[in-house]
Amino acid sequence: MEIRNRSPLTAKNANLPAGRQGRRKVHKVHPAPSTKHHNFNFSLRILLIFNAVCYYKTGNFAKKHLLMNIALIGYGRMGHEIESIALKRGHLIKLIVDQYNEDDLNKSNLVNIDAAFEFSSPDAAFSNILKCLAEKVPVVSGTTGWLDKYNDVVKECNRNQTAFIHSSNFSIGVNLLFRLNSELAKLMKRYGNYEASIEEIHHVKKLDAPSGTAITLAEGIINQNPKYEKWCFENDNSDKCIPIRSVREGLVPGIHTITWDSEIDTINLKHEAKNRKGLALGAVVAAEFIYSRKGVFTMNDVMGF
Repeated sequence: MEIRNRSPLTAKNANLPAGRQGRRKVHKVHPAPSTKHHNFNFSLRILLIFNAVCYYKTGNFAKKHLLMNIALIGYGRMGHEIESIALKRGHLIKLIVDQYNEDDLNKSNLVNIDAAFEFSSPDAAFSNILKCLAEKVPVVSGTTGWLDKYNDVVKECNRNQTAFIHSSNFSIGVNLLFRLNSELAKLMKRYGNYEASIEEIHHVKKLDAPSGTAITLAEGIINQNPKYEKWCFENDNSDKCIPIRSVREGLVPGIHTITWDSEIDTINLKHEAKNRKGLALGAVVAAEFIYSRKGVFTMNDVMGF
């Protein structure tokens, strides 16, 4: 896997000044480590992930982002959390649209909007996204259940020369988990005696199963490990399948665990959300990232991977 590091903490180390030729600076680019050194490469990837964490913890985003006029499309629990985080970071909420005022999502109300957050419902998401893109408004999409039309959104985004980002989970911690999950799946290609499985636990009000995050984790394993070709529910005994166990209990915000099990030991990767603030912060940071850019992005771009 190619590591594309865009984090300000590490990007400045990519090109080191080696001298001058007239007034023109000459930069020396250090070659990437040999792919033969698996342990060194894995350590380097972990270091890049650590640098991304430091970037968020030092508050660099709070210092560097431009203030935005925001539209909230969907005003449920996530909409309220995004509103709270956005206001704390100095942004302004100019438009709120939910099921009671859907007609307010129109050209005249989008004129001065810098970024729209689409966290509504699967039935409404695609239409809402297209309306925003048509007015060249960058969109942060967290709604799932419409992704069979994702390529249509990509075309519209590029045609209107604006920006779009979708993620099944905008949490910074979960996106670090996505990365670690992919790296571990790649390493496990050499150790066929381990079997992968995923468990996700959420509150009883979450009706869809498995979660979008669990599916993304499964896809990360499938993309890196030829032992698996699909995901399935836990009681499915299909070949080359990653079983996903879904549990609904209490008020759990979200727990995701990836397990690699063998006869001699077990390896676990786990993320446990304490509240929705991590999701909201990641979504606002994503909006700050795409606001001044054009194109279709992922959280890998935002995280600097």
